[in-house]
Amino acid sequence: MRTIFAWVFSLLALVLLVATLLSLIHSNLWWIQALNFPRLLILVVIGVIAIGVAATVPVRWGIGVIAMLALAAGLQAWRMYPYFWFAPVEMEDAEEVDRGLGASCFSVLGLNVYQHNRDYVPTRRMIERMRPDILLLMETDRRWVDALAPSLARYRSRVMRPLDNTYGMVFATNLPVRAAETRDITDQDTPTLYARLATRDGKPFDYVGLHPRPPVPGQDTDRRDRKIERAALALADHDVPRMAMGDFNDVAWSRTTQLFKQVGGFLDPRIGRGSYPTFPADHASLGWPLDQLFLSPAFTFRGLHVLGSVGSDHRPLAATICLSGAPARARNGAPEAVDPQARATARAMTE
Repeated sequence: MRTIFAWVFSLLALVLLVATLLSLIHSNLWWIQALNFPRLLILVVIGVIAIGVAATVPVRWGIGVIAMLALAAGLQAWRMYPYFWFAPVEMEDAEEVDRGLGASCFSVLGLNVYQHNRDYVPTRRMIERMRPDILLLMETDRRWVDALAPSLARYRSRVMRPLDNTYGMVFATNLPVRAAETRDITDQDTPTLYARLATRDGKPFDYVGLHPRPPVPGQDTDRRDRKIERAALALADHDVPRMAMGDFNDVAWSRTTQLFKQVGGFLDPRIGRGSYPTFPADHASLGWPLDQLFLSPAFTFRGLHVLGSVGSDHRPLAATICLSGAPARARNGAPEAVDPQARATARAMTE
């Protein structure tokens, strides 16, 4: 029996190493992209398999199996490293920057409601309790819009695009709005929200809300990547601060999202603090961060939280954002430099 377990654990170690190596390939094949997601879960599984190997595999080949597991673990940790708590932070906390400066702060809340979830009450109660200044809801069909109508009526400005294909979107805010619209640029009926907003004291900033298609069997990521990079290019040369949020159907450490961050000139408040996983809602502690929040260097933040489950397959992501201007730029890290090759790669992915 011990020999059988030894072979099973050795085979699992090989599978984990192969899956890890495949996840490093630059490809839009759905199954390779899906391997990008559960890196933390794979690290936990590697630890469990290592214990099994130590207990069952003879030393003469156990060293090789442990070496495979160590290589897989090292590669997984390398890709996730910025999102461990011991990595250097990229954005300063607002309390360290804005003390006494009177920064312009507002709250944001984003949630993929899961269209097929028909228990509207938890989401409605959450909105009523938190009263975010900016609300972005995804997968909202007409039934969701009608069910949340009393809560949405409290917002002066609303852009509602109910769809029954799981790509509906609702944007609502009480901040001043100079322009706000959804656009179907890369594929039909999967809208992206573009807005020019202002803080209560009149400081302008750009906002983009994204929900592209996920990598699933039969659906590679070319359309998802096209939508993400198109949004980055649309904001890249704007001369005002900018922020992006939404269910990217991609993890923060992927090549696509990292290129979006670089080309858009964004920083990530999660770097050096944790990955803030939001999916799957029932097992978020071992899940992955599909819901994103990116900010340009003029912003700081406080109170970034993944909230409790409200019946969706995602958990809500909430934060208080402060537009601090020069003091924030002086204290935050600098965005990764955008060289011509990065722009060319982003443009190629939008074609």
